[in-house]
Order: sequence, then C-alpha cells, then structure tokens
Amino acid sequence: MKPQQKPQKKQEPAFLFTRAVPARIEEIIGRTGTRGEATQVRCKILDGRDQSKIMRRNVRGIVKVGDILMLRETEIEARKLNSGRK
Repeated sequence: MKPQQKPQKKQEPAFLFTRAVPARIEEIIGRTGTRGEATQVRCKILDGRDQSKIMRRNVRGIVKVGDILMLRETEIEARKLNSGRK
C-alpha cells in the first residue's frame, strides 16, 4: 500500500515589513512622556503622499537635527507640549 500524499500548497511570500516613509528632523521641541523618555520633534516628510509636509512627532531614543526617521504613517500628529506645567 502506498501512503497517500497531501497536495502541497504554494506558499505566498510573507511581507515582513510595512511600508515606511522617510522624514528628516528639522527641530527638537522638547522632552515628553511621564518620565521624559520621549523627545518631541518637528520633522519634514521627504517622500510619499504627504511629501514636504512638516509635522510634530514623538520619538524614543537619541536623536539630533538632521537624522532620518522612517514613519509608518503620516496622518497622525503628536499633541503640542504643555509649556506651563504645575
């Protein structure tokens, strides 16, 4: 008796990464987060649908003016920092 073979399915290529849009940091606004772990920056979108748009984003980690961020989405902008804390 021959063992029955299952028909093999062709595997679809899996996408490991989402599309990202480059943005250059133009200005560092300040620290944010409950413990100051994030930095709020103003960045300019370099490519894609919102090219040349300047938006405010929160970034974790060490950044400086001129660095390139890879953004997954460009629709949502970070809230302004409260300058007068109590």
